[in-house]
Amino acid sequence: MSDPFERKIYEARLTPHRSMTPHAFYAFILIFCFGQALFALPFFFMGAWPVAGFMGLDALGLYLAFRVSFRAARGHETLDLTPLELVFAQIGARGQRREWRFNPSWVRLEQTVHEEFGTERVELVSRGESVEIGAFLGPDQKAELARDLKRALVDARTGARFS
Repeated sequence: MSDPFERKIYEARLTPHRSMTPHAFYAFILIFCFGQALFALPFFFMGAWPVAGFMGLDALGLYLAFRVSFRAARGHETLDLTPLELVFAQIGARGQRREWRFNPSWVRLEQTVHEEFGTERVELVSRGESVEIGAFLGPDQKAELARDLKRALVDARTGARFS
C-alpha cells in the first residue's frame, strides 16, 4: 500500500518552445548556404571576393545562433506537488539545478495579468520569498499552468486521503 503523503497530486515539466526541429534546421542551413553561394558567385567572378567571404560569415553567424538556441532549449523546469511539499526546480542547459521547496499550505500562487496581453507572470510566494515559474511560456500557457496549479494546491491543502 502506498503512503498517501508521498502521492503526487501534480507534476509538470515545463520546456521552452522551439519551432524548428534539428532535422529542419540542417535542411534550412543547407538551403541558406546554397542560396548564399549562388548570390556570392557573381561577386567572386567580378573580383569582389571579399563580398563572397562576408556572405559566408552570414551563414556561419546564422548557424551559430541556431546552435546557441538549441543548447538553451535543453533547460527546463519541473513542478512536483505532494500533500506535504511543493518542489520547484530549474534545470539549466548545462545541467545545473536550482531547487525551491514550499509547504503547500503556506505557498501562494500570484499571477500578473495584463488586460491586453494576458498572463505575463506566474510566481510562487512563501515567507517573503518569490520565484517566477514558466518565464519562457506564452501568456495562454502561463494562464493554463496557473489554473492547473491552483487546483492542485487546493487539493493538497485538503490533506491526504486515506482509503
